[in-house]
Amino acid sequence: MAAQRRNLMQSHQSWTDDLPLCQMCGVGTAPNCVHGPDGKGTQSHTNEDGHLGFRGEDGCFLYGVFNGYDGSRVANFASQCLTAELLLGQLNSSHTDNDIRRILTQAFDVVEKSYFETIDDALAEKAHLSNYLLPHNENVSFHHSSQNQKVQERLKELEQEVSGGATAVVALILNNKLYIANVGSNRALLCKSSSDGQNQVLQIGRPHNTDNDEELQRLAALGVDSARVRQAGQIAGQSSTRRLGDYRVKFNYNEIDLLSAAKTRPVIAEPEIHGSQSLDSVTGFLLLMSEGLINALESAHGPEQANQEIVAMVAAELAQAASLEAAAQSVVDRVKRVHHDVYVSGRQRATYCSRHEDMTLLIRTLNYVLADGALTPTQGGRIYPVSVPYSNSQSTSKTSVTLSLVMPSQGTLTNGTNTASTLEEGTPTPGSQSPTATLQSTNTQTQSSSSSSGDGSLFRQRGSQAAQPDETGRVPPYVDFSQFYRLWGSDHSDGQSTQGGLGPQ
Repeated sequence: MAAQRRNLMQSHQSWTDDLPLCQMCGVGTAPNCVHGPDGKGTQSHTNEDGHLGFRGEDGCFLYGVFNGYDGSRVANFASQCLTAELLLGQLNSSHTDNDIRRILTQAFDVVEKSYFETIDDALAEKAHLSNYLLPHNENVSFHHSSQNQKVQERLKELEQEVSGGATAVVALILNNKLYIANVGSNRALLCKSSSDGQNQVLQIGRPHNTDNDEELQRLAALGVDSARVRQAGQIAGQSSTRRLGDYRVKFNYNEIDLLSAAKTRPVIAEPEIHGSQSLDSVTGFLLLMSEGLINALESAHGPEQANQEIVAMVAAELAQAASLEAAAQSVVDRVKRVHHDVYVSGRQRATYCSRHEDMTLLIRTLNYVLADGALTPTQGGRIYPVSVPYSNSQSTSKTSVTLSLVMPSQGTLTNGTNTASTLEEGTPTPGSQSPTATLQSTNTQTQSSSSSSGDGSLFRQRGSQAAQPDETGRVPPYVDFSQFYRLWGSDHSDGQSTQGGLGPQ
């Protein structure tokens, strides 16, 4: 079995090639970046993140974001193996919450053990060759320096092959219930829209890192000096206290100063599982974010409002994007720009923004209709952007978003049926033409609204065909200002003419 896994990893084949992808999620990514003094960025290594989004049987959906480090090997392996351990008949609708938690925990355990099986030969060879380089090995000697150099080169190759690890956040939806399994410092956010248009943001779980008091207590119970761990901020180069892979902290932890006093393996791959969370009647979206995305935004604006900011960005992009993939990518690109702009600004937080790691964002909608999917030009509706885009200002006490107003025609068709369903409760419907939309997140509130007459006459209804320019090359405006011009003229009837300044010429 181990040989089969090794062969599979070396090929382009995947355990999950035949599984259907989920069409209700979108993923955005960005590679790592190191900013130079001139503001230009360079990539220091290939993208090491991974992700998954599959639809199984019995209404089962599986999503995941994996933050790899020291190579993408573990992240890629985990995304494939974990899917195979969960979506190939292991789960069904008859399972209880306890059954699902047990299956999730077992799946992570299998992924961990299976990964180490794929590198056990390389680890054995590495240990064997290391004996030749011990400073006081009397049994083996080299007569030629070239032989010693070859051994060193081979050891470097083996180290690259076996090193590295990954953290993971996985979301499972079964029986319309949400389960989150987390190992490490990635993040899951659930955004639920209420009937009054507000967004409630819920962070599911806490990161397993050197700032987590519960994790430090777990390490202290094993004999580790938790105060030193907190002060160091890292264990073997990473802040996470739970990881997949990384043989150094799993097999050689006694050789690591911070962990040398541990009675048993201190850095584990056991997931912390949250759920179930019922998704009945929930409208909103689920976000899975890699540690690199979180850190980039928190480095730029501080950690206080990072969750609300990312939710505001997602809501803004969903209101105008044509697809979930486009929305997710736009949000990641926006975070990347925010991080860069803070660095080049020279402001107080610029020192935290000299670099960022790989960034991954997965968006899964929950009964959330995209603007373009609900009302398209061929269906008679038009989308009017309002408000201002997300601000790059240093303050994070308020979050600005871009919303879109959808002016539907009567009898709007969505999925072949008559409906007035739009993006949010605050979006206009045929029965309520006042174009007002509101987004609220925990501890922050952002509103964008405009007013018009009750019948919506401020907006001209346009057909599905694009407007053609007249003989002067002008296109008829979206908004009819003729009444405004008449009122302005009646208020300024002191000899001034509107034709000299206001109104179309």
